[in-house]
Amino acid sequence: MKVLILGGGGVIGQKLAQSLALRGELRGKELTKIVLADITNPAPIDAPFAVETTTCDIANPASVSSCIDADTDVIYVLAAIVSSHAEEDFDLGYKINMTGTINVLERARELGTKPVVVFTSSLAVFGGEVPDPIVDHTLLNPQSSYGTQKAIGELLLNDYSRKGFIDGRGFRLPTISVRPGKPNRAASSFMSSILREPLNGQEAVCPVEEDFLHYYLSPRKCVENLIKGAELAEEDLGQNRNMMMPGKIWSVRQLIDAMTGVVGPEPAKLIRWEADAAIQYIVKGWRFDQAPEKSIKLGLTADDSFEDNIRYYLEDDKQGT
Repeated sequence: MKVLILGGGGVIGQKLAQSLALRGELRGKELTKIVLADITNPAPIDAPFAVETTTCDIANPASVSSCIDADTDVIYVLAAIVSSHAEEDFDLGYKINMTGTINVLERARELGTKPVVVFTSSLAVFGGEVPDPIVDHTLLNPQSSYGTQKAIGELLLNDYSRKGFIDGRGFRLPTISVRPGKPNRAASSFMSSILREPLNGQEAVCPVEEDFLHYYLSPRKCVENLIKGAELAEEDLGQNRNMMMPGKIWSVRQLIDAMTGVVGPEPAKLIRWEADAAIQYIVKGWRFDQAPEKSIKLGLTADDSFEDNIRYYLEDDKQGT
């Protein structure tokens, strides 16, 4: 079993590779090779089988073709230009998030081997004038370029699967928190930084009100679900290969209270509240009343509490931040 992780240098890509390395198998077969590919060469991981790291520009068809060969059984498409960045740079967002996805799907079609393709989409595909709650078959109505690009990817994933070119499955990720590392250009980046930075003794800025509600999942659970998602039987996926990944809805205040409940009151004192109209415009266009019925029925799970998200960060990532 050979697995390719496009976006293998990112937080989730690295964690996914590490989990697969410990697991040693996927879809009932022994893992023999993982390829980690990203725009810059990803960090290597330890595994009892071959691990290759390589550069790949998914906007370049030749670069994609060099990463995907006939032996590739499972392709994780994690590479993306994130929300605020895609909104600021219209051309780059479409080049990476839309054209890059097309390049991956076209390479799979060209090979004729029908690999499993796990595509990470976003809740940003929803928005605008649709009723709550959002369910898996709610009309896609994105209110950002990033959401539009991900919606296009979902439609392509369905069509290439319907035609038998790939065995696709797409997951609309909740906001992943608490993420390790440094803030990125995602509009949701503050949803980790207002916790991560204070947990490391640093000041953080919150650009929204404390009653702002959103849909969250920990990195640990996200990786577990991506592995389960790759192992779902094709016949169980139905005519729409895309679904929401399970998460839980919490307010910013509940996130901060969870941190206080785990580590005490001092970190929360490092949070500064400063409204940011640009961030608020994007994140308030994301619908938060989510009902991920399909993925739950298929065995994917959410965190039990946000205290767990805090504990997972302390256990898995704090030492390395």
